[in-house]
Amino acid sequence: ISHRLTYFPCIYLIIFILCDTLFFKLPEQIQKQELGRDEPRPLYMDFQTGPLLWPYCFRNDPRVLDAMLPYQVNFYGNPHSRTHAYGWESESAMEKARKQVADLIGADPREIVFTSGATESNNMAVKGVVRFYGQKKRHVITTQTEHKCVLDSCRVLESEGFSVTYLPVQSNGLIDLELLDKSIRPDTSLVSIMTINNEIGVKQPIRDIGHLCRSRGVFFHTDGAQAVGKIPLNVTELNIDLMSISAHKIYGPKGVGALFVRRRPRVRLEPLQSGGGQERGLRSGTVPTPLAVGLGAACSIAQAEMVYDHQRVSALAQRLMHKITSQIPDVILNGDPDQRYPGCVNLSFAYVEGESLLMALKDVALSSGSACTSASLEPSYVLRAIGADEDLAHSSIRYFYYYCDYYALKCTVQSVRRWILASLLVPLWEMVQEGIDIKSIKWTQH
Repeated sequence: ISHRLTYFPCIYLIIFILCDTLFFKLPEQIQKQELGRDEPRPLYMDFQTGPLLWPYCFRNDPRVLDAMLPYQVNFYGNPHSRTHAYGWESESAMEKARKQVADLIGADPREIVFTSGATESNNMAVKGVVRFYGQKKRHVITTQTEHKCVLDSCRVLESEGFSVTYLPVQSNGLIDLELLDKSIRPDTSLVSIMTINNEIGVKQPIRDIGHLCRSRGVFFHTDGAQAVGKIPLNVTELNIDLMSISAHKIYGPKGVGALFVRRRPRVRLEPLQSGGGQERGLRSGTVPTPLAVGLGAACSIAQAEMVYDHQRVSALAQRLMHKITSQIPDVILNGDPDQRYPGCVNLSFAYVEGESLLMALKDVALSSGSACTSASLEPSYVLRAIGADEDLAHSSIRYFYYYCDYYALKCTVQSVRRWILASLLVPLWEMVQEGIDIKSIKWTQH
């Protein structure tokens, strides 16, 4: 049995309510208010955006915390100070963590660069490679469903005169490999496609993409934040040249991540920041030893328990889908039903007004969108990219769970079912039951 089950079972879900009405009424409807000392705390369901620490939930594995604490208190030397024992101790811990990260993805420790998280890693990979080879190669390829930091990095490159191709995805969220092959040009320097989508959980054919890019002489970068530690990955076998990693997606601390940069064949990139030349000159700045140690410990734990965790999460996913679809009408699974990570389930509920549902679920803490895109007034660009109707895009819920038992899952399903049935737009639902196509109706305003 996994060590994690010896601690309090906590729900590991994320619910995102994407509602146009909610976004425009957000300031009036939701007021910032801290909980009182004796006020009961709502169930936390926003694990995808950030973890919780004891006593609320072991989203940060306590073994990770145990590994970090000595370097927060006793071993406080700068890992780049090489003239005394304090620095040597921290450097040794940092290099051990580097090896733990490398072992998880089948890399050489010298190919791991510590960063502040996957956002910085993605920026380094996309901007760094394209700018370094920019005099001869001016073209980049990515997809319309990438993380916002990748898309924004590509837009910055466009403003610098580079050409970017944003590949569409199919209705199941997967890319068309033939279209990718046709899109590669002689001046293409980089292809950036994420492994597992952070909103719909779709798993792209990374092996085929890597083989195609290697055969065409193009560097391949993948955002592995949602995949590393959850599914087996070997950067050599998959022909991955750069991979972004985030610690807090695998039971580790926030504020640290890593970028895998292949040495052979060598990948060159232009650093984003200047300074002391740490991390082989690719990322200047003092590496935070406690955070790096936490990332290494999290990678080691994930590698040891990956098989068991995947089996457990798969069983939970099947149970969740069965309970939801059998108790709630007109539920749509977004993304491919087979090529996906089972721990991320994105569902759309027809005829549900999203704001009403969000306002009703006062006993749970949830997000009105990805933490990286919560300021946007638009519905999910990922759901729009796969062709989801506007009304369904506004009423989608994403479940992301890890620390969860069957009883907690049952309670959550019951709560969501109760409020969704209460939030149904009854007239529309009754018209659909009568066989009326509501999309063909021309509505008039009185």
